[in-house]
Amino acid sequence: MGRLIRAGSLLVLVLLAACRSPDSNTLVFAIATAPASLHPVLATDAVSERINGLLYRPLVEFDAQARPVPGVIRWQRLDDRRYRLQLVAGVPPFWDGSRVDPGDVAATLRAARDDPASPHAGALRHLQRIEVHESHLVVTLSRDDPRFPERLHLGVAPAERLAQGARLARHPLGNGPFRFVAWEDDGGLTLKRRRDGLLVRFAVVRDPTMRALKLMHGEADIVQNDLPFEMYPVLQGRGDIALRERSGTTFSYIGFNLEDPVTGDHRVRQAIAHAIDREAIVRHLFMGHARLAETVLPPGHWAAHPGLKPWPHDPARARALLAELGYGPGHPLVIHYKTSTDPFRLRVAAVLQAQLRKVGIDLRIQSNEWGTFFGDIKAGRFQMYSLSWVGVRSPDIFRHVFHSGSLPPGGANRGRYRSPEVDRLIEHAEGLPREQARTLYHRVQAIVHQALVYVPLWHEHNLLLSRRVVPVTPLPDGSYHFLEQVHWQSGEPGEAAR
Repeated sequence: MGRLIRAGSLLVLVLLAACRSPDSNTLVFAIATAPASLHPVLATDAVSERINGLLYRPLVEFDAQARPVPGVIRWQRLDDRRYRLQLVAGVPPFWDGSRVDPGDVAATLRAARDDPASPHAGALRHLQRIEVHESHLVVTLSRDDPRFPERLHLGVAPAERLAQGARLARHPLGNGPFRFVAWEDDGGLTLKRRRDGLLVRFAVVRDPTMRALKLMHGEADIVQNDLPFEMYPVLQGRGDIALRERSGTTFSYIGFNLEDPVTGDHRVRQAIAHAIDREAIVRHLFMGHARLAETVLPPGHWAAHPGLKPWPHDPARARALLAELGYGPGHPLVIHYKTSTDPFRLRVAAVLQAQLRKVGIDLRIQSNEWGTFFGDIKAGRFQMYSLSWVGVRSPDIFRHVFHSGSLPPGGANRGRYRSPEVDRLIEHAEGLPREQARTLYHRVQAIVHQALVYVPLWHEHNLLLSRRVVPVTPLPDGSYHFLEQVHWQSGEPGEAAR
């Protein structure tokens, strides 16, 4: 039945793609969900962070080796606890024409440190004092931190806008390569590129088949990811649509409520890990467009543990663990699994359900639209769920998701994991240079891997479909920065003007 449905979807794509809408001077990027917030330091969902990356320039950037490099500021370490932060030459002004000054940098740091909703609060908790001078700032820390610049990947915004709080989330003002133009009632929004005035409209199209149809009809110019994988060959087969693929760093995982009497039992989590055949899912459902993952940090990251042993697919071991608890095929263990309404994520959920059923687990799937689903996860209303971490650049992620002081709403330790040893390792590592911190971070990853705080799944590849523009390759982190350089093919709108 599933094959018939997928075949029918492909037939619909072919039959309905016979026409094309008139050309427009606006580049249309079809996305699955609307951004939740365009506040530079409070956004937490992937779409918001990716769009914010276009609207705001970060204080500090990262190079290909995840080393901090100057963005809006450069830094000088004055002593163990003090840094001098100074604006780099040629920082573009904010879009209202006002220049970026040290007061704006200070306000950005304070908002990131002090706002209860800030995902950066944990990383900046040692930021004790900020002294604003005419041409620079001096920040004083409460402890030695040789890697403090790594914690400053924050988009800068005007101090007066930051003081307005929530208003900035809907009416952003940055100095990035794109300017905010409009946010529509349906969630779509339009940005304007600084260097040439190109308009980019992010159109929210929740259904993946409709996103593909809009691309084929000429109603969309770019789609990145979020399509059933069998659609890509059909779309690539058309002469007017290009496909580019790149290995990604987004980390997908299964999370558990460790305070729940069922999923809080390590034997249950072991049984689930042994029951899941990740290789089969990557091979058949992802059609090879993913690679297995063992840790949240991207492959090749300086702090990533290279030697974590995968939990093997071992249904017999899973059945034995469940039998110890009194469960089996005749008396299954019921677990509720939450996911979004995205059709592909529901297909993944159905495969997980089938694999767990074979060992004696009755997985009850509960799907909700994104806002409700994500709200439930943040509030701890779940037993088991699946999500992804995107754009991870720093081992600060370990404090954010595994430290006992990062339980929501003060962090993203949504499983309510508590380990005094992990807390100590994270706290100690944060005050060390990379070479010494690496060993401690490896230990953190080994502990949480063995504890099965998460069941690591895979790193999905990034696939980018485009028309009317010169084909572009997606970035490993799935960000939208490629839009800074994208340009029309010869003969398309605006080509003559350039």
